[in-house]
Amino acid sequence: MCTRKFWRLLSEKLSDRGMASLRFDYPDTGDALDGACELQGLSAWTQSLVQAAAELRRLSGCSKIVIISQGLGAVVASEAAPFLADAEALAFLAPVTSGRMYLRELALWSRVVDENLGLAEEQRHREGVSIASMVMPAAVAEEVRKADLLKLQSVPACRCLVVERADRPADKAFAEHLQTLGANVTRQAFDGYERLVSNPLAAKVLPSVVENLVGWIAVLPCAQKPLSGTPGLPGPVLPLVGEGFCETPVHFGQYRRLSGVLCETQGARQGATVVFVSSAYDRHCGWGRSTLHLARELARSGITSLRFDTANAGDSPPRPGEPEQVLYGSGQSLDLQEAINFLEASGMPSVIAAGRCSGAYLAMQCAETDARIAGIVAVNIATFRWKTGRSVEEAVQNAGRSLGEYGARALRLETVKRILRGEVNIVSALSHIGKSLLGRIRNRALGVVRFWLPHGRSVQALFRHLQAENKPVALLYSENDYGLEEFDYYFGQGGGRLAGFENVSVTMIPSADHNLTPAYARETYLSAVRHMALQIGPAKQAVEQQAAADRPDMLGNS
Repeated sequence: MCTRKFWRLLSEKLSDRGMASLRFDYPDTGDALDGACELQGLSAWTQSLVQAAAELRRLSGCSKIVIISQGLGAVVASEAAPFLADAEALAFLAPVTSGRMYLRELALWSRVVDENLGLAEEQRHREGVSIASMVMPAAVAEEVRKADLLKLQSVPACRCLVVERADRPADKAFAEHLQTLGANVTRQAFDGYERLVSNPLAAKVLPSVVENLVGWIAVLPCAQKPLSGTPGLPGPVLPLVGEGFCETPVHFGQYRRLSGVLCETQGARQGATVVFVSSAYDRHCGWGRSTLHLARELARSGITSLRFDTANAGDSPPRPGEPEQVLYGSGQSLDLQEAINFLEASGMPSVIAAGRCSGAYLAMQCAETDARIAGIVAVNIATFRWKTGRSVEEAVQNAGRSLGEYGARALRLETVKRILRGEVNIVSALSHIGKSLLGRIRNRALGVVRFWLPHGRSVQALFRHLQAENKPVALLYSENDYGLEEFDYYFGQGGGRLAGFENVSVTMIPSADHNLTPAYARETYLSAVRHMALQIGPAKQAVEQQAAADRPDMLGNS
């Protein structure tokens, strides 16, 4: 989730040096199909690496390849090495050397993530190995648990690079073990590793890490030789076909720079087309692949959807001239418009936009200016209008919990235990509570004149425009989500002041976090999107057909 952009930057730098590269998703991860790991275990991943290497050879015409692995990829690459006779070199970035230790660390880190999400004990995934809503297939976890790269008996490649974390002695020990096996080993520092992998929202890639890695590859003997084969033709893009759906990777927009996946039904198409707008810097699969699962379920109901990466997120490069921070900026509105242009050109003009948090914000803003967006499903939207001059970085850092969530957490026995163990930063928590209380007092004082103030007038104008355009708006909020602070300020607790907006519906999801981690929360989101798509599709098609019938024909007859 955190390193997708890192891999794109790395591939671009390799291309700048004249070297082709291929990155892919393992089965049961990313955009890939599910189910292979249940039968094949870890070998499903090693086989996919072997197949990817063969495809890279075919497409590029190369005779020698370099495998770049990170984290658990080190285990996969080592397992696949005997089947990769043409592997000239292997790079290990922050390698997992002990599978057993890795799974223990993952369990601890998973608890930290769940705590930060505000999940209660009963909402957490207790069976098997999971983190951030992603579950490792049980058969894979069992084989990973047995992995120990410090017991390798032969070198996976004659030349190896180990990019080490400063606080992990095992990385250094692994490099030394490869040397004892006879490998030509180079060691580099993985500067900024913790910043890269801790949070998708704040992930930063240090250019020096990319430059050092590309520099090592560029001077390998195989990189100096001309291609011995003839590059193959890519051929037509074939859809990925699963149970009730087929998915096609697409590139669209100016210079075909935006990357996404069109998910279509295998049966009769019905309803409006859904555009999923990614939240923050999450890749188009969504948090824990949630968007992917939503898209495939919609396809089984006959509903087509498009999920894509906005510029400078995931696999989509940045828009020239745009700042590094793209959230809540005008550039993302252009990205969404290009996505709708693509669907319109593909014969799918009836569109609804769905998103969470910043994705929900983007959907609502574009719906105000683009008549082609016929409806919006907005989940946990934090603000309805971005205040001029407000710092995105500061807002992201201070996006904490609501007072309601603090109250709910304080009543849990596990919270008391964590306080007694010293695991809770009480000063920070009290600071957030104090700021929230002051904000609530201020909001109540200004409540009478809220729609007379500039921000309030802007929010009211947004909702009145969507009402005038007869665009349905489904607002979904997790119970105690921090976005409710602004919602309650303008529309009252529970939306009592929305009585005049018949196009707006509000759904509260009990005991759910901001990312909709529990399965029932995602089912609520799915139901809202499906209902709107099926309601809008036929209605808008009828209007368009009637408008076409009312237009005079080319001979002037009516």
